[in-house]
Amino acid sequence: MSEPTTQVLREKKCLPCEGGVPAIGPEDAIEYVKATPAWKLADDSKSISRKVNCKHFVEAMGLLNQIADVAESEQHHPDLHLTGYRNVRIDLMTHAIGGLSENDFIVAAKIDEILE
Repeated sequence: MSEPTTQVLREKKCLPCEGGVPAIGPEDAIEYVKATPAWKLADDSKSISRKVNCKHFVEAMGLLNQIADVAESEQHHPDLHLTGYRNVRIDLMTHAIGGLSENDFIVAAKIDEILE
């Protein structure tokens, strides 16, 4: 695998995944996280997550809606959590394979672009 970059991930489109392909292994997941450094790799290397603290509820809801637009355009949907009225957590994994795929990092890079 060639080392992914943030820009390369942002230029890609998610590919449909219905299972039957292997999940990204821990070593490769570490390389992908280097291109999306705001994301935390789970201890089991099966998901990534990012936390964002917004100023207020309306800002948090706006962010969630922007993330929803990205997810829908990529047809790859994260788990979104809003707690304490302004704290957002985004979890990404490819449910069909029970782990990470390149799609997760593509969406992560595109979400990062919203937050820049």
